[in-house]
Amino acid sequence: MKTIITTAIFATLMASSALADTTLKLVEVITSPERTQTLKSLVGKFEAANPGTKVEIISLPWNEAFQKFATMVSAGDTPDVMEMPDTWLSLYGNNGMLESLEPYLEKWPHTKELTPRALELGRDVKDTAYMLPYGFYLRAMFYNKKLLEQAGVSAPPKTMDEFTKASEAVSKLPGKYGYCMRGGPGGLNGWMIFAASMAGDNKYFTEDGTSTMNGQGWAKGIEWMVDLYKKGLAPKDSVNWGFNEVVAGFYSGTCAFLDQDPDALIAVAERMKPEDFGVAPLPKGPTGKSFPTIGYAGWSMFAKSENKDLSWKLIETLQSPEGNIEWNKKIGALPAYTAAEKDPFYAGDQFKGWFEELADKDTVPTVMPTFLEEFAFFKDSLAIKTSQQALLGDITPQELADEWAAYLTKAQQKNLSKK
Repeated sequence: MKTIITTAIFATLMASSALADTTLKLVEVITSPERTQTLKSLVGKFEAANPGTKVEIISLPWNEAFQKFATMVSAGDTPDVMEMPDTWLSLYGNNGMLESLEPYLEKWPHTKELTPRALELGRDVKDTAYMLPYGFYLRAMFYNKKLLEQAGVSAPPKTMDEFTKASEAVSKLPGKYGYCMRGGPGGLNGWMIFAASMAGDNKYFTEDGTSTMNGQGWAKGIEWMVDLYKKGLAPKDSVNWGFNEVVAGFYSGTCAFLDQDPDALIAVAERMKPEDFGVAPLPKGPTGKSFPTIGYAGWSMFAKSENKDLSWKLIETLQSPEGNIEWNKKIGALPAYTAAEKDPFYAGDQFKGWFEELADKDTVPTVMPTFLEEFAFFKDSLAIKTSQQALLGDITPQELADEWAAYLTKAQQKNLSKK
């Protein structure tokens, strides 16, 4: 009997030890000190609810995240859960690296409370939920009221032509510029928005998979972007600017306009008085339409995880109504829950521009072609290098449009051949 009791105690201790040794690896890739602190807070709640389980958070700087994470994966060092950007979903989802969340969503009580858009975008690859989006990033136009007043501009521009003229007026002020251009990491959104708006269409491909990027309208939009820079309507060093630089350029008063997602509102609102800036819909192209990109990110589970049920519990904590609202208030995205629109936080004037865009039938929120496996490389490497070459005059706008069209055509025709 004594032996049985001793054995039982030993088994219990061993089980407790095994439980205490359970560590989940969580990778975040869209990082900032505020985001990481909020993530740690949410993870702390998960750890408290799951004694013996620890979460190791790995924070990758966004400007280097794509390459660093790819290196981790190639070395077999995959996480249990990761923050998945929309532009990476196809790459990892199509290669069998992600776990389907469908069985978990089927039983989860909060699934029905998510916006239809969240579920739709999470199933972008193979109609399978390889990601649970936590929020949306819709572009709108920040504008500096003081700079516009000093330049004699009476109201934020409603068209691309008005935008050019307003930028010219502001750029005549000493040390000031019209547009905080994002020429470095993450800059593709601006090119896509204004190219599509100039074309009056957001279709990236014809039926046979040929890219429209070098079509007349799209190419003209690309040329419009290059001209803004070459005419001195954007700071010279903005050719290298990423997120932090464009946001700082705006709140410091260097430039009057910034096209950005709600996440930029955090830093801007901390450093500018509410009466000194506004957020308006993006200017429309010649056809009277605009095509602001709508991006998203969410939580994914890797198929190699040895602790899938615990990993889902972690995602549940992060994506619960309370966790999701807390997270999005800190990071500046529009939440994935339908009830979030009633939250007083999102009802103020600061979010007015984004909700006006969503309500305007001539403003068409546009998802970039993230379904292509090759899109992550295109966005985070090729597009940056070639757009900088065009801005600096090493290649022409048409050559840029042709290079992008050739790459995307090859990727889409490969994609179509699999269907």
